[in-house]
Amino acid sequence: MSEIRVDSIGNESNTGGPELSGITEFSGQQYFIPPKGTTAQRPSGCPAGSIRFNTDSAHLEYWNGLVWLEFEASSEELGDQNNTNSTGGTGTRGVFAGGYASGAHIEYISVSSLGNGQSFGDLPDAVTKWLSPVASRTRGVFAGGLVPTFTNKIQFITFSSTGNATNFTDTLSASKLAMAGMSNETRGVFAGGQSSPDVSIAAIDYITIASTAETTADFGDLTTDRRNGSGLSSSVRGLIAGGNAAPGLTNNIEFITISTLGNSQEFGDLSSARSINNGSCSNATRGLFASGATPADTNVIDFVTIATIGNTQDFGDLTVARVEMGGVSSPTRGVFGGGRNSSATEFNTLDYVTIPTTGDAIDFGDLATARRASGSVSNGHGGL
Repeated sequence: MSEIRVDSIGNESNTGGPELSGITEFSGQQYFIPPKGTTAQRPSGCPAGSIRFNTDSAHLEYWNGLVWLEFEASSEELGDQNNTNSTGGTGTRGVFAGGYASGAHIEYISVSSLGNGQSFGDLPDAVTKWLSPVASRTRGVFAGGLVPTFTNKIQFITFSSTGNATNFTDTLSASKLAMAGMSNETRGVFAGGQSSPDVSIAAIDYITIASTAETTADFGDLTTDRRNGSGLSSSVRGLIAGGNAAPGLTNNIEFITISTLGNSQEFGDLSSARSINNGSCSNATRGLFASGATPADTNVIDFVTIATIGNTQDFGDLTVARVEMGGVSSPTRGVFGGGRNSSATEFNTLDYVTIPTTGDAIDFGDLATARRASGSVSNGHGGL
């Protein structure tokens, strides 16, 4: 095989260069720079296997011949290879904690594989529900909730191990529940929520996920008081959708820039006004909002492109219409677990979708315990 070594090839103004073909191997001593651009600038009609750097998501992505997909940013071996359940898979781990019937129980799945949930450990309090979740790649955090009264506690688990959750030494700025949670690798944000029975709030708090020794700080405010909404994120932007906002349910979506401070801004609308309660997931470019009470139960899944502003589009349907379920995700797959129907029947249902495409959800397996109003986190969501 012939080999050519050059420092650079370009035209006179260094704005372009020759097109090379027939190369079987490319190597450099330090790095190479692929083409780059925003999500809106993605080319179409390019050969399968084409690679570019997305400046919106700050991730490499490739064209598989149909859609642009992100490279997996992490491949931590978190599964148990000695079993045949979902925990036997590797990569992204999804965790579902607390809820009504499930009490303090925590269980987990491997998002990349199919199967049933397995026991992870327990929360510090015997009954914990209406938790608000955020996560980094190493730590899942659950804030507020009922234990059994309103609490300002913050609890965390370490994804790579199993075991009981631990209380932060810091706390929320007030006792509250049903906040929308969103995060990047370093910061977790809790928006809105309920501070006492039937009282919604607009306050937004944030924490540094890796620290356990500081009280949450003020981030800003939502445009309106809201509880029972749902949050998701890219590494840059957090979205808050739906929920109860006087005088009733709302279809409004707002957004924040996670790394800065300030009030939320208008993003667009859901397909219908509804209370979602954590039924959301995302990768770095696309966010999904699923289920909810309208007030009737719904199986609808809406999606948005996080980097743009506008209304949701139809993605598909869940396998079961329900509300108060949890959502976890990897860069390619979203899994929805638990929930209840209007008759207060709780589900152990797990179903999944492929985030970069559209279509109806498919059966994933079952949670070990039926649960609703739980907290759900993963170490592969769109903010990481």
